[in-house]
Amino acid sequence: MKALSLIEAKKLAEENNGKEELNEFFKKFINIDQKKADSLRKDLEALDNHKIKSDQIAKIIDFLPSDASDVNKIFTEVTLDENEIKQITSIVGKYN
Repeated sequence: MKALSLIEAKKLAEENNGKEELNEFFKKFINIDQKKADSLRKDLEALDNHKIKSDQIAKIIDFLPSDASDVNKIFTEVTLDENEIKQITSIVGKYN
């Protein structure tokens, strides 16, 4: 089972007759639409980096990190080098 970003969780809730209260919750935290989130996930998966797991991709989609400090907050169990961080922030920058 893959980890879900907030936008993916919202879509799942809507498909299963999610309540309006959930939609209000999601609106507070989601900063990207579903189509962009799907594209962002595909772009991050295309890096084919074994250090980047599905749950971390979900957090990248949720938080849209803009710099190395933000990226490092997501990757607490592994250390990314400067190039890997630049790849992530460059990809995220296309969706911000």
